[in-house]
Formats: sequence, C-alpha cells, structure tokens
Amino acid sequence: MTDAGDAFDIEAIDEVIHGRIRLGVMAYLSSAGAADFNELKARLQATDGNLSVHLRKLEDAGYVEVEKTFVGRKPRTSVTLSDKGRAAFVRYLDAMQKLVSAAGA
Repeated sequence: MTDAGDAFDIEAIDEVIHGRIRLGVMAYLSSAGAADFNELKARLQATDGNLSVHLRKLEDAGYVEVEKTFVGRKPRTSVTLSDKGRAAFVRYLDAMQKLVSAAGA
C-alpha cells in the first residue's frame, strides 16, 4: 500500500484544462475529435464570449486547433483536439485519478 501523500500531487493538475468549460471542451473533443463552435456552445451551455475566451486559452497552450472558414457567407469556427492536447488530457485524467484514489473514493 502506498502512502496517500505520494499520490497527492496537486502540481500534476493542468490548470489550463482544469476550468469547467475548458475541461468540457477537452472531454467533448476527446471523443468527437472535432466540433464547430455552435455545437460546443450548446453542449457546454456557454455564451459566445465565454467559450471564445476558453478556446483561446486552450489554443494558446497548443491543446486545440481553431479554424475559421466561411460556408457561403456565414462564418464557421471548427475546433479540433491536437495531439499535444490529447496527451495533456490523458495526463490530466491520470493525475485526477491518482487524487481520487488517494482520497479513498
């Protein structure tokens, strides 16, 4: 049996992912692969501005790729999980699992 203190490594939690909206984006994209802005907004029940801010933070970290195009005259924003983002999400989930296990849950 390991010491609970060994598994409790709060520094292993990626702060870029840990926010509720950003975590939702990462979780959704990990299974969907890609989504458009309106799909994410509806799934996460976020406002345009709020989602935009969180996507920018994920994009700046290299976790998602954002592509803006036009379909006819309408703008379309597509978001894709990058390889770096997928690896970071797996590390995040592993770190959270260790914390949960250390708590005895």
